[in-house]
Amino acid sequence: MTEALADRRPVPSLDRLVADLVPPPRFADARLETYVPDPAHPSQAQAKERIGAFAAQLGRPRSGGGLLARLRGKDTAAPAHGLYLDGGYGVGKTHLLASLFHVAPGRPVYGTFVEYTNLVGAMGYQNAVELFSSASVLCIDEFELDDVGDTLLITRLIRELSDAGVAVVATSNTLPEALGEGRFAAQDFLREIQSMAERFDVLRIDGEDYRHRGGDVRTPPLAEETVREHAAATDGATLDGFEDLLAHLKEVHPSRYGAMIDDIRCVHLTGLRTITDHHDGLRFVVLVDRLYDREVPVLASGTDVAEIYTGELLASGYRKKYYRSLSRLASLARDGAALAGV
Repeated sequence: MTEALADRRPVPSLDRLVADLVPPPRFADARLETYVPDPAHPSQAQAKERIGAFAAQLGRPRSGGGLLARLRGKDTAAPAHGLYLDGGYGVGKTHLLASLFHVAPGRPVYGTFVEYTNLVGAMGYQNAVELFSSASVLCIDEFELDDVGDTLLITRLIRELSDAGVAVVATSNTLPEALGEGRFAAQDFLREIQSMAERFDVLRIDGEDYRHRGGDVRTPPLAEETVREHAAATDGATLDGFEDLLAHLKEVHPSRYGAMIDDIRCVHLTGLRTITDHHDGLRFVVLVDRLYDREVPVLASGTDVAEIYTGELLASGYRKKYYRSLSRLASLARDGAALAGV
């Protein structure tokens, strides 16, 4: 009988959560040399060059804290400088961030905004500061600006680590409808980090979503019989009814979703429907992110992936998460359809 994700209740240790602070399997081999800029968007080549230059200066001594500090007998270095990669979905920001991690000297640390907030919650703020204070660079993918509490928490963490000499590089997304409005997401980011805004250089990366040129995320659902038959014939597969999965996600903390899909080669879902509730939607977003990170294909019957979130959710304050999820889920569903020969 095919296993169900709804039967999995992982309890990862704190050591496991810390060990996971590296680029996910999808970007394990990401390097600057393998990032191919789109000639139609020069900002991509410029960002690649800037990331390389930034990596080269990591670990170098920073200038002291000025004359006043020296007169007081304090050998205080200036706060570490950081980068913010701003752009739409699928333009290569995560590839560049992972590439930086792989060439950074010392002890780089990599995680998504959600992973950092979950870890700080699990181990305590001061323990997190001590853990990360020896890092050469803190890479934060998918910086979220829609949760005030979490944003303030990570902002405080960035400030303390920057003061301790840890460089910070973050990515976030510009909404599709804001792509022509300049540094839309960057302005939000700099406003939220307030007193540290001068410590970040913004790199704007333009371009189209490489997963869906033209923005099309429509992915026709598979027949339920096809989904079930493929699940039964595939080693390492799971099979869940969509309602059962949503109910299960309520019982598992999002920080454990990565462990929940350990050793899973392919996810099968029946009865996919439009999600109307934010709580269900945001939990499903986290699951899609973890599946995408690990390159786990999804075969689904029911509604079209493009209709997974209501217009109300897509227009809400969490819309960046939902749009990113649409792009990633469509990519995984197309991978799944290819496996099924559709």
